[in-house]
Amino acid sequence: MRRRKGPPHGRNQRPAQALPAPRPQTPFEREDATKRCGEVSELAFALAAARHRFGVSRPYGDSERYDLILDCHRCYPPDLGPLTTYLDPRFRPRLIRVQVKATTQMQSGVYRVNAHRRIHGRAVPYKLSEIDFFAAYVIPLDAWYLIPAALLLGTRRRTMAALSPVVTPAKKASYRYECYREAWNLLTKSRTELAHCAR
Repeated sequence: MRRRKGPPHGRNQRPAQALPAPRPQTPFEREDATKRCGEVSELAFALAAARHRFGVSRPYGDSERYDLILDCHRCYPPDLGPLTTYLDPRFRPRLIRVQVKATTQMQSGVYRVNAHRRIHGRAVPYKLSEIDFFAAYVIPLDAWYLIPAALLLGTRRRTMAALSPVVTPAKKASYRYECYREAWNLLTKSRTELAHCAR
């Protein structure tokens, strides 16, 4: 017996329906997602810094402009003489204030990282007296950029850093930050040495 083509008898075929459009996030959901991404990035930086043998601390509360503090125990000077004691300021470890930033989306071949914070939707720039380093985390590549704050907040103030770890940028200026990729050795430099980055 030949099988009849077409829909089975007695069954109503439902018309094809398009998938519902994704619901746009509310401002609260966007802020919550951004905050959680920042918290995860801070944990990732703390782990990476600890693997490079830095002491890691976090300030109490959210009033400070930096996210983490690094104890650069390798910055001790060499022999300062037999009469030098550990009370000498030159023997004290250098503490580094780090602001952690993260980026996930590439636009026009670059990952953009903001060098400012937002208060009630308004961009507020950081000050050079508030932080020492920006730690920019490119999440898809698991790559860190250790950028001295003097480079972004110095005489030529910049509100954003364009990172090009994958695609060759059209502008040579976009290569400005590639030398800071995984540049953990810069964290051992003195503030005087880092000040030259702004020039």
